Amino acid sequence: MTIKILIIDDDETVRLIVAKAFKPYDCTVLETDSPVTGLAIASRERPDIILLDYSMPVMDGFEVLARLRSDAEIKATPVIMLTAETRRQTVMRIAQLRVHDYLIKPFKGDQLVERIRRVVNLNLKTASAEKRKRLDDAISILVVDDKPAIIARVRAALADTPWKVTSADQPGQALDICREQGVDIVLASLSLPNDVAFILLKNLRSYANTASMPALGMCVCTAAAEQARAQLAGFAGVITKPIVPAELKAKVCQTLSLETLYKYFQQRDGVLALTLPKDFDPSVDREVLTHLESQLVNIVDAGGDKLIMDLSALETATLPVIELVLSAIKTAGKLSLRYAFVGSEETKNEWRSFEEAQSWLFAGSFEQALALLK
Repeated sequence: MTIKILIIDDDETVRLIVAKAFKPYDCTVLETDSPVTGLAIASRERPDIILLDYSMPVMDGFEVLARLRSDAEIKATPVIMLTAETRRQTVMRIAQLRVHDYLIKPFKGDQLVERIRRVVNLNLKTASAEKRKRLDDAISILVVDDKPAIIARVRAALADTPWKVTSADQPGQALDICREQGVDIVLASLSLPNDVAFILLKNLRSYANTASMPALGMCVCTAAAEQARAQLAGFAGVITKPIVPAELKAKVCQTLSLETLYKYFQQRDGVLALTLPKDFDPSVDREVLTHLESQLVNIVDAGGDKLIMDLSALETATLPVIELVLSAIKTAGKLSLRYAFVGSEETKNEWRSFEEAQSWLFAGSFEQALALLK
């Protein structure tokens, strides 16, 4: 059963610490900076536990607690009070309130988790709950912007993916889409009037079925202040305009932790096949290098002893590609893996111009490369 945790605190940093601390657990974190909104969320969502800031403008934690206790439906909800005040009289007053515990700011995430565990059962997310979507899965994206050209640009940038793009230009309309239809990620323009993007993010965090929905801000690359504000507000990142398709895809993939390794690494018949794509760029280079050794170790652990590198899609052997291939060969050698390459005659001739490649085995297909290694 998923635990609902409500945090009512006007300090953005504290809310971010709370959200991060409980990310590994099977729970939903609802958040607000408004005591009034917090009371409404508590009544609507019936959280399992409430984290309540003691010192807030308009209505302090004591007043909020009194209102919680006056509502028959939620009066028994456990409350942990958060306070930055260390004066003896303040601590004594909090201790005398009907709260389950209190925590002095600043605190670390693991301290908070330990206190929460005293009140409710926290379970780590199961493997099924953390199952990652793949890059080629149908991802739903909501673009919140009042400029049709930007929406069209996003759609064009993602036209070669199976991802579905919908749009809205008002926070209420966007929130309804998120709550009723469900989306995987929101792209919201930070330049919308009346703080629409920030209001939307705040509203998303106050509903259980949208609380963990990731959102990326969009703004021009020179808008440093907007980018900094978005980071503080809890946006997962920022996409800069003009929109570059490759950067947009990479940011969405990163935010959603989409599985992309299948594009480069495949295990076939006890062989690790490493395919380098035509659009080889620094992001591909980093991703392949990051996982290269573990993938090679996995094939050896599974009983394999061969590596086949497919270079046929590459137009030329750039320095990063050369360094990556040499790194793969070096690691393969350490693991006693035999290796061969797939590429056209032009590819083979280009690589054979390098002294290191004179003895490499080249073939026109995977099957031919496999035959060379038998």
